[in-house]
Amino acid sequence: MPELPEVEVTRRGVAPHIEGRTVQDVVLRRAGLRWPFPEQLQQLLAGRTVRGTGRRGKYLLVHFDHGTLIIHLGMSGHLRVMASGIEPEKHDHFDLVVTSPEGPQVLRMKDPRRFGAVLWHDAADGALEHHVLLRALGVEPLEAGFSGKLLYDRTRGRSAPVKQVLLAGDIVVGVGNIYASESLFRAGINPKTPAGRISLARYEKLAQAIREILAEAIIQGGSTLRDFISVNGQSGYFQQTYFVYDRAGVPCKVCAAPVRQIKQGQRSTFYCINCQK
Repeated sequence: MPELPEVEVTRRGVAPHIEGRTVQDVVLRRAGLRWPFPEQLQQLLAGRTVRGTGRRGKYLLVHFDHGTLIIHLGMSGHLRVMASGIEPEKHDHFDLVVTSPEGPQVLRMKDPRRFGAVLWHDAADGALEHHVLLRALGVEPLEAGFSGKLLYDRTRGRSAPVKQVLLAGDIVVGVGNIYASESLFRAGINPKTPAGRISLARYEKLAQAIREILAEAIIQGGSTLRDFISVNGQSGYFQQTYFVYDRAGVPCKVCAAPVRQIKQGQRSTFYCINCQK
């Protein structure tokens, strides 16, 4: 599933093509994806101007004066920007058609597995952060509210392994499986360590590692995860710099010990027993 860097890469690719543009049409080719498409979405958006884009965790946000379109890429979804008139392919389920100086452009969502989502939050229903999918999310790891002290304070008394706490998303959002493994390696923390037993100093180091890893991944276009490709059709290449993720049995790049793989909460965890204490 695309993680925070992949969604941010997508947002940055989409933004110049839709921000400030007027919606001409909305095309829905099925009743919905993971959840039904919003009723009357074409009537809601036609003639309206895109005021900006954003991201909350792994959700892409398209802002209008009267509400926000919430897009989730699911396990296999991706967005492409193309000229109007290009025929849709089998799994192209959603089009947002906008004006441009060169003629209408289409923001098209392809989602073969249909685990993605296109939802609408109306401004009349209250603040966006109170939406059912967003209200329980933790702080953004690349914003000022995230720190080692936050991790330390919010994990006192928690016996769950630190990697599971990172993935839960209630303290910090968007640190998925790949980037949690890589961040814990950079911080030298064993992923099985109970979250409540980690010191403030080590959490400060982990917070810095998370910020660095996510920023580096965004710069490199994210990771190639199954069907993930960016808006321009290119794959990310952060996977070429992995230290532990998906390297089970391969010598650690730091100490040469074999990288280990275990299961935590039905997810694969990769770590080095020598470098991560």
